Amino acid sequence: MNIKIRSKNFDITPAIDEYVTKKISTLEKFLSSGENTLCEVEIGRTTMHHKSGDIFRAEVNLNEPGSKQIFAVAEEVDLYTAIDI
Repeated sequence: MNIKIRSKNFDITPAIDEYVTKKISTLEKFLSSGENTLCEVEIGRTTMHHKSGDIFRAEVNLNEPGSKQIFAVAEEVDLYTAIDI
């Protein structure tokens, strides 16, 4: 699986990169085309002005050739929780 990770409003650390890659790689057992599958992940801070703290967003767009496209979005107060969802 080809995984592309982008960030918005903050820098990706090696720990975050490794965590996202580990979580997304677990999906490979459900996919039939393996290497031809493209998974685009965008993680970021939605805004910098929330009164209660930062809100993080994780988007995953999975494209498997010959199959349907899968898209998921989660917004949480913790980045790792958003990635898990």
